[in-house]
This record gives sequence, structure tokens and C-alpha cells, in this order.
Amino acid sequence: MSSSIVNNEKTGLNVRKVAVIGSGVMGAGIAAHMANSGYSVWLLDIIPSTLTSDEQLQGLSLQSSSVRNRLANAAIGAMVRQKPAPLYDNSFVKNITAGNLSDHSKQLSEVDWIVEAVVERLDIKQQVFTLIDQARRVGTLVSTNTSGLSAHQMVEHCSKDMREHFAVTHFFNPPRYMNLVEVVPTSDTLPQVVDTLHYLCEQKLGKGVVRAKDTPNFIANRIGTYGMLVTLESTAQFGLTIDEVDALTGVAMGRPKTATYRMLDLVGLDTLLHVVDNVHNRSNDEQEKKVFTRPLILESLVKKGALGQKSGEGFYRKSKSPTGKSFIESLQLNSLTYEIAEPIVSPVIEAAKKGKGAAGKVNALLHAHPEHAHALFAWSTIKPILLYSAKLLGEIADSIVDIDKAMKLGFNWELGPFELWDAIGVQASVARMKEEGEDIPQWVEAWLASGLTHFYKQDSGYTWYVHEQQFVQIEEDPKVISLGQCKERGATIWSNSGASLIDIGDDVVALEFHSKSNAIGSEVLSAIRYASNEVSRNWRGLVLANEGKNFCVGANIMLLLMEAQNEEWDEVEDIIRFFQQSMLQLKRLDRPVVAAPHRMTLGGGVEACLPADVIIASPETYYGLVETGVGLIPAGGGSKEAAIFAMNRAAAGAGPNGVSERKLLAGDLQPHLNHMFETIAMAKTSTSGYEIARLGFSRPQDRVIMRQENRISEAKKEVLRLDRAGYEAPKEQLVTVAGREGKAVLKLAIQSMKLGKYISSHDELIATKLAHILSGGDLSSGAIVSEQYLLDLECEAFLSLCGEPKTQARMSHMLTTGKPLRN
Repeated sequence: MSSSIVNNEKTGLNVRKVAVIGSGVMGAGIAAHMANSGYSVWLLDIIPSTLTSDEQLQGLSLQSSSVRNRLANAAIGAMVRQKPAPLYDNSFVKNITAGNLSDHSKQLSEVDWIVEAVVERLDIKQQVFTLIDQARRVGTLVSTNTSGLSAHQMVEHCSKDMREHFAVTHFFNPPRYMNLVEVVPTSDTLPQVVDTLHYLCEQKLGKGVVRAKDTPNFIANRIGTYGMLVTLESTAQFGLTIDEVDALTGVAMGRPKTATYRMLDLVGLDTLLHVVDNVHNRSNDEQEKKVFTRPLILESLVKKGALGQKSGEGFYRKSKSPTGKSFIESLQLNSLTYEIAEPIVSPVIEAAKKGKGAAGKVNALLHAHPEHAHALFAWSTIKPILLYSAKLLGEIADSIVDIDKAMKLGFNWELGPFELWDAIGVQASVARMKEEGEDIPQWVEAWLASGLTHFYKQDSGYTWYVHEQQFVQIEEDPKVISLGQCKERGATIWSNSGASLIDIGDDVVALEFHSKSNAIGSEVLSAIRYASNEVSRNWRGLVLANEGKNFCVGANIMLLLMEAQNEEWDEVEDIIRFFQQSMLQLKRLDRPVVAAPHRMTLGGGVEACLPADVIIASPETYYGLVETGVGLIPAGGGSKEAAIFAMNRAAAGAGPNGVSERKLLAGDLQPHLNHMFETIAMAKTSTSGYEIARLGFSRPQDRVIMRQENRISEAKKEVLRLDRAGYEAPKEQLVTVAGREGKAVLKLAIQSMKLGKYISSHDELIATKLAHILSGGDLSSGAIVSEQYLLDLECEAFLSLCGEPKTQARMSHMLTTGKPLRN
């Protein structure tokens, strides 16, 4: 690790207290995410000038502290109710204190980092920075959240120390969920300040950071807005509907489903006009100013109050039929009326759907039917973005890597502009551009003239990119282990169609799932068996992790449904037994196992994590045993582990010596059993990695890390720590169960739900079988059973439910619609 990185970490560790000024949407979101990261946060705003009617009824005055702090207090109160939630867990709200700029400006001298997030007006920001400059102590970090105003102009009137410790930290909205932060220094910003802000945003807040230059709208909004404007122009040129355009500029181009017009509605049409104006007013390029001219269609819609999603209508609107059923209508550009969209039929779109990956899709989009209007339209929107991005290199950022990263993280493109250019072929596309009379940026011409045909290249698992007419290697982050790069370097030890075992260094291996949706089927289970045997013989430990969109969406229910419909009950039982014994083998492995889940980790995905000695989760991990949604119960060891969770928590409260002090009874187990039963029966999932504990699936040794990219590296470190501590294989666990008495309590709750019509008869059947397993069946309270006994109960219940027509209907419905059926 270089000395500069070490120094940045030391400086970053000294940042403990933060102030966020401005409690609007962005300020509150940034304050919430700071609280997520463990910082102590002051959220400050202005003092209201009038009383609300409620304040008047309470006899309050403008001098009352609750009135003076009203704006910040209201923002904090909204955090715990807001959807999607800005907090990882509502308990983090305690890290935020409300205040106002008049009474609490002195607090600015006590914090380590001040983030300004007031309205996007230069004059108001300048006033706020004057106040900050007077209140802060020397050396305090100061940053602004702006989507593109001049950073230099904001603080040019401030002290030298203030200017040296100031930069832009442009968070994308919503701050918790959008991964991008653009760090933008001014000419006065000290290099170590830029490095420290980069470190804080990346390592402490878990964001993807790019370094941009102090130009209008920085990187992502500059290119993203340009792309939207040329798409609007091409829509009119080719006479397409907005539904056609969204079908062409979404997944087919390697971009989100929101595509162009849905994205505009989400952003807000008035917001987009503000961004357009900012570039238009600050640009010295007449061609660029022409593109960044307010589109008439946007002005017309904004003038009539159609601002997009926030006003209820924009390019789309949600309507209701006389029967109350909701449906979506799209704007007809010629008449500005709304109509229900017709399905788009296009050979170009169909070809793109069949393409493999983003590169395959966009090549099919452009080349499968090159003379079709939809292909010509796609080219007319892609071409200018590529040229514009190349033209801006050096102006908005020094590196094509930062430009590509900004578009991927800020706009969720699968390929950045230069990655996309590589995918469609730089030589061939430039030749086409020249035929069409386009001016090619000089550096691109020179690069091709030197005989090179790509902006990126891969060599021995390392990535190189063009920089100043030569290939430069992308510096690797020592905190990140990439399984993809490990495989490119020949680190795969063993592989089948469902998973791979990969050497990640220091005698530690990772088991990577790569089946469809990372679902657990026979190939993945075979890989778990193989990995357990191989690690036991030759390695220090095992990490369970992958780099897919989701860690694991559950077991392969298609296979189970086919076997059940064919009444192949021996086959179904074999599948379940194989699953159970694979998990049990993993749990009893004589080497440490650490799981590193991320995003959707459901059903069998959870059951694959539970045998691990430690679970290190991403903050955005959506974790839960959801089998009841398809009419089943967890039968890969999940129900058994839930019973163990209940026992361990009851034992922890039984006295200083836990379970050894006295025999656990149903009364001891019941509260914990009730909680686990409710969690599984209602198919609850966490909304973050931190909520896993609230659901009851977390153990004291499990933890959440802020930066998802560090998961595998941190899991490896944990394996090595356990190994150095003299790891021993876990012994077979005996489980104290609640028995008949515990099951009776659970059945009473089930009957109450049924009588209240909260659940169906089939839900009642599923819940009753779950209660039977969790309580240990019909044994007496406090009976002690083996893990295998509970696994047998799981298997029996699972088999009986597979034979139920309503369960098969639920499984089929989930496979065809992706949604649960309540029958």
C-alpha cells in the first residue's frame, strides 16, 4: 500500500463528525447516508419565517426551538417513513441531530467535514459559504453537492484555507442507492484534500468515485443530458413514438428499462431544462449551444405542469379504468394527448433481445437489419454520444475510464461510451462516420492511424486503456478482489456449468455461482460438495461469493415443479436430501467458510450462507427465506437453522452460563420461536444488510461492510484470521425444541390469522407444517434432537407440499410472472 493511500486513510479516520447544510431532498438523503456510515451528523437549515397552523395551536412562537429547527426535524422524521428508505436501518436516525444555521453555526467549528446541499442557485450558495468560512476551523473539509454549477465561483470570495479545503462531491439521487459520486476540485484545492474526499466517499460511504473537472454539469449529466437531447431530436426526425424509442434505447442498448422518456419523467422535465440551461449558458461552443437549446416539447409540457412522475404526468401517465384498474398511457407527440401504448413489433428489437450481453444486443440492434428505420434511429443516437464523449476527453475528465465509469454508475449504462465504441468496432464505425460527413476528434484519428483498433485491451487479467496515445494499465485497488480477473489469470481450479472454484491467493479459494440467476441446482450443489472436499485437503479456507447481479435468487424451482407434476417423488426427495447434506457438509467443514452475499439473496441463497462461520454482507443485501411465496417451506436446512437461532437466543438469556445453567423450556424458546416463525411464514426479506439482524438471521460474528466491492477481500481476510486462530471443525449440534407446547402457540396464531381472513387455507397449511418443524414436532417441551431429525421434518413437509395442486400453481405462477400467487 503506497504512503499516500496510508495518509489518506489516516486523514479519513479522523473524520467522525459531519454537518450537512440544507435539508431538502438531496441534503436529507446525504445526511441519511452519512448516518448509515456511522458518522455523527448535524443537519442544518434556515429558520422558518412563519408558523404552521399546528404550531399556532400548540402556542409556539418563532423563537421556539422546535419551530426554529422545523425544516431539519421534518426531514429527519420523514427518513423513517420514506420509501425507498434512505436509511439502512431506522435505528441509524439517532446519528442525526437537527439544527438551524443561526443557532448552530458554532457547531461548524466542531465538525470535520461540512457538506453544503442548498438550492441550486449560485448567489445563495455563495452566501452559505461565507457563513461556513466564518464558522469553520482551519483545515476543515468543505464540499458542495451541485449537479453542475461552477465550483470556483462558489468560493472565489472565501479565505485561502477554505478554498484549499473545498471541492465538489456530487452525489446522485437518491444518495443511498445511486453509486456515483463525482469529486471535482478547483484550481485552489489541495491534492491531499481531493485524495481524502475520494477516500471518504469510496471507502467510508461505499460509493464509486470519479474525478471530474470544473465544467458545466461535470461528466455524467453532461453526456447523459446530451444523449437525451439528441434522442429527442432523432425521435422527431424518424417519426417514432416514445414507446418505440424506449424499446430501442433501454435494455436493447445496454441501458436501464427506464430508457429515455421514462428516465426523463423520473428526473423531472423541469430539472432537465435547468441542466440544459446550465450548459447552454456556460458553453463557448456554438454547435454545443445549439444542441443544448430548450426542446419545444419539454417547454410545452413544463408550461402546462406536466413535469413527469412528480406531477403525475409527463411523457407517461398512470390512469385508472372505471373499475379502478391502473394502466399506463403514453404521450402522442403530434397531438400531446395520451393513449394506451400498442406492443412494439420490430425485427430490430427482436434481434437485440437475442443478443448475448450488452455488446451482443447493441451489435444486433445496429447490424441485424441495418436499413430498418429502428436500426438507423439507434445509430443516430449512439453516434453523436460517441463523438461528443471523445471530443470532451481532457475537458470534463482526463481519463476515458472516468467517463465510462461515470455513465455506468450515474446512468446505469452497462457499457460506457468508449466501451460501447469498442463493442461495435472502432475502425468500422469511424469509417461510417466519415462517410456520413462527421468530424472525428483528432486523438481518435491519431490512435487509429498508429494501427490500434481498441480503446481498451485485456492482457493476462489486467486492463489497459488509451491515454495520451499509449496504453496505460488501470491501477488495481488492493482492497478489491475481482473473480473475473482471477479467472482471466488462470486461477480457476475446477468448474462445471453451475459454479467455479477460484484461487484468490494466500491459499484461499472462492466458490462462485454462475448458473442462470445464480439459482441453486444440482450443478451448484455438486460444486459445493467438490469444494468442501478440495478445501479440506489442500486449502486454508473457502469464500462463498460471486459478482453476478444477485448473489442467489433461490433454488431451481423449474426442476422441482417438473418432477412434482410428473409425480417423481423419489426424485424430489433425492434433490432435497442432496441439498440438505451438501449444506451440512459445508457447515462441518474442517476449514473456515465465509459467505459474502450481495443484493438478492433469497431462499436457497440464504441456506447456502447459513452454514458459513461468518457472513460478510453488502449493505444492499435483500435477504430472506421466501419459500412460502411458492407454497413451500425452507428445506435446504433453513428451517432447521431457524430452530437453532431460536434456541441460541433463548440460551443467551437463560443466565450467565446460558443453556448449561438450566434446561430450556417452551417458555424460554417461545418468543424467539415466534419471531423466526413470523419471519419465514410471511416470507419477510431485509431491505438492507443491516436489517438481516432485525429479521433474526444474523449472528454476533456476522457483519456488514459499507463498500460492496470490498466483500470478497474482507471475506478472505476473515478466513485467514480464523485459520490463524487455530480453526476447528464445528461439532454436531444438538437442538433444544419447544415441542407440542410451542407448536400449540404457533397454531393458535395461525388460526387467528385465518379467522381474520389475513391468510388463505393453503397459507394455513404451509404455516402449520412450518410450525411443526420449528417446534420439533410432537415431542415434549425441552426435548433435545439432532440436526438430522429436523432435516427429516423439513424433507417430509416439503414433499407433502410439492404434491399440493395449489403449491404447483404458485410455483408455475412465479416462473411465468416473477410474482407470488396468493391462492
